[in-house]
Amino acid sequence: MADTRDELKALPASGPALQPKDFKSDQMVRWCPGCGDYAILSAVQKVLPTLGVPREKIVFVSGIGCSSRFPYYMNTFGFHSIHGRALTVATGLKCARPDLQVWVVTGDGDGLSIGGNHLIHTLRRNVDLKILLFNNRIYGLTKGQYSPTSELGKKTKSSPMGSIDTPLNPLALALASEATFVARAVDTDLPFLGEVLTRAAKHKGSAFVEIFQNCIVFNDGAFDSFTARDVREDKTLKLSHGKPMIFGAKKDKGLRLDGLETRVVSFDPASPPKDLLVHDERAPSPTLANLLAHLDEPVPQGVLRAVQHPVLHELMDAQLDQAKADKAPDLAKLLKGPETWTVAA
Repeated sequence: MADTRDELKALPASGPALQPKDFKSDQMVRWCPGCGDYAILSAVQKVLPTLGVPREKIVFVSGIGCSSRFPYYMNTFGFHSIHGRALTVATGLKCARPDLQVWVVTGDGDGLSIGGNHLIHTLRRNVDLKILLFNNRIYGLTKGQYSPTSELGKKTKSSPMGSIDTPLNPLALALASEATFVARAVDTDLPFLGEVLTRAAKHKGSAFVEIFQNCIVFNDGAFDSFTARDVREDKTLKLSHGKPMIFGAKKDKGLRLDGLETRVVSFDPASPPKDLLVHDERAPSPTLANLLAHLDEPVPQGVLRAVQHPVLHELMDAQLDQAKADKAPDLAKLLKGPETWTVAA
């Protein structure tokens, strides 16, 4: 009998070209008015039609949290799983059905607290998933407690005197887990967010995207210090592979390497220094990406790292094929096994 997965791979993509409206479900979107999740949902629905992947080959998996309502609003297949376990469900699905494009939508609480261990191992195994981590630096669905990414001193209902926990750095965590694709975007910059999502969708392997997302109710303005219109050009750095790291409203600032640290330098835009750092997202070592992940100002956005490694489901299939080739199946021998003996009368 033929492998069902092979049969499914052979199915043609039928019907007319898809539009963003084709990915909108019939469910009423229930997020707080002004929530950044609306912008991310819109960006995803605009990107998917450009990929040429049929809706029946796309699955969204989520855990628990405001972001985890995402599958209901996508006119695709989906799983709304349990707290912190979206990646385990998605891993099993991808290994059983590698022909599917599987997206995981999680948050800084769902993905980095109860689900943190699963995130680490998903990334190190290079499971072919598109992982979107909505980071609003707060627990929103449970009404405003501090989260794993909340800043030191953050006063919330669960930390009335200020948080004393050092916040997790999602990008640094992903890089330490040997993620093959690591990126960051902001909910308010839809064109750039769309570019990053497209890159993630086309990456083979674990694609991890941190998205700064504003929680208008419990942590409004968390990212205003570098995303507000009057400061964003001078406070953020948009990465582009093979190009010098230049930023600023007048393109008169850049990054230079000073020993093992990055330094911001100012210059005449007409003659930028030749020793500015040049972005290399494809470097075998994640050293440069790590420097960027720990950079407080300017705040890097875009793809920090994009390299190719073998993916989990292909390695698993290769092992299974090898096992079948090496050992002819013998059910009687398997049941009897080596640990049997006869008890003499």
